[in-house]
Amino acid sequence: MMPDKTTKAYAVRSSPIHGRGVFAVRTIRKGNEIIEYRGQRTSWEIGSERQGLDPDEPYHTFLFELDDGSVIDASLRGNAARWINHSCDPNCEALEDDDGHVFIHARRTVRAGEELAYDYRLHVDGRITKGMREAYACRCGARRCRGSLLDKKQNKKQKRR
Repeated sequence: MMPDKTTKAYAVRSSPIHGRGVFAVRTIRKGNEIIEYRGQRTSWEIGSERQGLDPDEPYHTFLFELDDGSVIDASLRGNAARWINHSCDPNCEALEDDDGHVFIHARRTVRAGEELAYDYRLHVDGRITKGMREAYACRCGARRCRGSLLDKKQNKKQKRR
C-alpha cells in the first residue's frame, strides 16, 4: 500500500538530541522533499538581535542564513522545520532554491521512527572562544561527531588564529 501523500511524513515530539525534534512517521525515500523551512525573512542584524532572548538557552536559534546574507527567522511565523535538530551524520540536507526558499530533503532513505537531522554549519561573528565552542557543542551522538554545530571551515579558520 502506497503512503498517503496528503498526510505529513513527520511529527514533532521530544528529542534525545535536544528539546523538540522532528521524526519520520513513515518511510521517506532518498531525495524526497520533506518540508520547507519557513519564517520571517529579515536581515542578519535584526534576526541576531532576537536570538538569545531566552536566558536559559541564549545560543538557541531559529535563524537560517540564506545565500544573499539575509535570514529566515523561524521564531516568527515558523513551522515544524525549526525543530529539526543538527547531526554530524545527517539523514537530511537543506537546499536553497533560486527564489531563496529552503527545503529539507532526505539525503538517504529515512525509516519511520528516525529523527530527522541536517548539518547546521552555523556561522558566528567574531572570535570563537572556548565558551562559544561549549555553547555550540554538538549532542548528536554520531560515531564521527565533530563536537560542534559550527561550520567545519569556520572552526578551521578560527583555530589558525
